[in-house]
Amino acid sequence: MSLNPVVHTDPIGTLLLPLIALVSGAPVIGWAKPTPVDTRNLRHPRRDHILVTAAGPVSNLILAVAAALALRVIPVDGASLSGLEVARPIAMIATQALVLNVLLAVFNMLPIPPLDGGQILMALLPPRVALRLRFLYQYGFLILMGLLLTGVLGALIGPPYYVILSWLR
Repeated sequence: MSLNPVVHTDPIGTLLLPLIALVSGAPVIGWAKPTPVDTRNLRHPRRDHILVTAAGPVSNLILAVAAALALRVIPVDGASLSGLEVARPIAMIATQALVLNVLLAVFNMLPIPPLDGGQILMALLPPRVALRLRFLYQYGFLILMGLLLTGVLGALIGPPYYVILSWLR
């Protein structure tokens, strides 16, 4: 495990696909290498794996709340520092952080392996059923691209995304 982002870079998901999408005008989707979790180190493997997996979307929601709080205290009109307006760019960054983190939290909770929601679903299901659904891992990207290109992805994540945004604004 490392905080160095290069260690988590996936050549296809982090570099190639986003670059192709940017050049072609296609929707940008990408991923990084997953952080390995050794479930043998967990006291209650099924429950604790759910908690470890949920930490990603929960951290996104915490960052979104922090951005929303920052937006409430930033004086957007008339604030300056040595004649330079600094509040507006900071507010723009906080707005993007709010929107992006809510979007990531909702997207990652989709019950499609290998997303966090898929991991949680697999941990909640009886082991025999979870093993049967494990084959979806190899098709997760294709499923997500199909949902994205058909517009179904927006219909799935749109409602919870807008509800959470409305709570935070």
